[in-house]
Amino acid sequence: MLTEDQKNRLKNELEAAKNELLSRLKDNNNFGTSVSFPYDSTGGLSSYDNHPGDQATELYEREKDIALYAHEREHLREIDHALDNIKKGTYGKCEVCGQDIPLDRLAVIPTAVTCKQHTPDEEVSKNRPVEEEVLHPPFGKFEHDEKNIAGYDSEDAYQEVESYGNSQTPQDMETPPVSYNDVYMESEEDVGYVEDYENFAATDLYGNPMKIYPSNEHQEYEEQLDEADSMVSWGDLPASEKKPYDE
Repeated sequence: MLTEDQKNRLKNELEAAKNELLSRLKDNNNFGTSVSFPYDSTGGLSSYDNHPGDQATELYEREKDIALYAHEREHLREIDHALDNIKKGTYGKCEVCGQDIPLDRLAVIPTAVTCKQHTPDEEVSKNRPVEEEVLHPPFGKFEHDEKNIAGYDSEDAYQEVESYGNSQTPQDMETPPVSYNDVYMESEEDVGYVEDYENFAATDLYGNPMKIYPSNEHQEYEEQLDEADSMVSWGDLPASEKKPYDE
């Protein structure tokens, strides 16, 4: 059982820790959480033209400040709880089993209200922040991610989202694209079709050709055929017998 001298000494330590904590929160403006994010906290009028990397840094700093503030508030609650137990005369007793808490434990953790056997922090929590999910590979979680198929998979979904913009510039890519609209992973890949001609040719239910839709891809395809025609060798046939390749 604690003596009155030991209780007074621990009480003084708790009060000193509380005053220091409150002073620290006042000096750092509650870790900066008293001002709005992101404008007041960064001093900017707008974040419209900020680089995504800079915005991510500011968001990380705000999350860290919130976590530190929550940690300090929890510590303050524990101090107040211990001081309240001193007033009620229950300080130094385990709130679970009622046994005396060893002085060595209280000397290290004055806010302790349980013995070591009943401490709620005996086991390390395996709960992780949801933000850590982005650290895992983006692919390999779905049915066809490990297969090279023409069907729509998670990689296609990522490419579609990335096509609306990312933090890269043409100089960041292995093969710099001509347009900023193509600054995303495998932008040259066909979307919605496998062969180029599928983008402009239509067929009926039985595969019979029905119509050709004019498009840039169709024009490109025709130019490639013309180029292939010009490379065909017709031998020494007279000019009257030479016919176009597509006939």
